[in-house]
Amino acid sequence: MATTKFKGSDVNLSGNELFVGSYAPEARVVAQDLSEFSVGGNNGIEVLVCLPSLDTGVCAAEARKFNEKVAGKHGVKLSIISNDLPFAMGRFCTTEGIANLRVGSDFRYGEFAQNYGMLMSEGALKGLLARAVFVIKDGVIIHKQIVPEVTQEPNYDAVFDAIKQSGGCGCGCGCH
Repeated sequence: MATTKFKGSDVNLSGNELFVGSYAPEARVVAQDLSEFSVGGNNGIEVLVCLPSLDTGVCAAEARKFNEKVAGKHGVKLSIISNDLPFAMGRFCTTEGIANLRVGSDFRYGEFAQNYGMLMSEGALKGLLARAVFVIKDGVIIHKQIVPEVTQEPNYDAVFDAIKQSGGCGCGCGCH
């Protein structure tokens, strides 16, 4: 069972634990307009950013950084996933001027939390998703980071390196 920490206390995560080299299962999430879309599976190069709530400063900063650095890059699909309601996610994107990334709520089915092992099953944030990033290429997880402390941001450099190594450099040349 995977774990993380919240303010120094261990928190167990429930669901299927995945590893680098594992198949990236599909999961349905709910978009801002209440439509559904799937993440995972074989969708080329995909970055799944999992976080507790866009209503926190760390999560908001993380979403802004990924929007700035990754969203809209040629050949890279980026999704921010949380258990926030779609309306709150939409309000965040509108307020922040974020138009280049997809936000998906796992509130309806909980498939992402279950399929990726990201549900915090105890502690003050029980029921929310842990902070993690998955980089997927052709259906296989090529990078995974469960951030060791939920109150901290992920290792962006490692994520960007994994994207470059996967061929998602953003230049459209296919050189990487």
